[in-house]
Amino acid sequence: MTTNNEDACCPEFDPQPWDGKEFTWSGKRFVKDRVRSFLHIPLNFGTVMKRNVEAIEAANASPDPMLVLSDENSPWGADVYLEVAKDVPGSTMATLSGTFLCKVFEGPYSGMRKWIQEMTAFVQSKGKQALKMYFYYTTCPKCAKKHGKNYVAILAQV
Repeated sequence: MTTNNEDACCPEFDPQPWDGKEFTWSGKRFVKDRVRSFLHIPLNFGTVMKRNVEAIEAANASPDPMLVLSDENSPWGADVYLEVAKDVPGSTMATLSGTFLCKVFEGPYSGMRKWIQEMTAFVQSKGKQALKMYFYYTTCPKCAKKHGKNYVAILAQV
């Protein structure tokens, strides 16, 4: 596992501040966009991300680090939420509010079905019910390979 890879575009993810934690957000700001998918496999994720990151940077609205969430609400597409420090002109803005439980998973995306089941059990063990799940893909696939870990944090709104 690398600790300072100059070729990596994504920082290494530390699961400790996320795994098993509860977060309460009130009006957390995001740029919202849509990614086309085929059976939950994104087709234009890179294009959507590049367009939005350029707009966020041009508006000087980048938080450090940027939280990117995916709402996998259809096999044919997903809503993506890119956290921002302020509104971005010309972008669709959204806010998320509520309480979220988080659990971090590591491994290939083929484990997603099992991870969702584990997340559901985790939420229920806390005496709560998941209203919606958001997926935080902590690094791009290229950087996950370079860092030697592919972490996915699932945030369940409860």
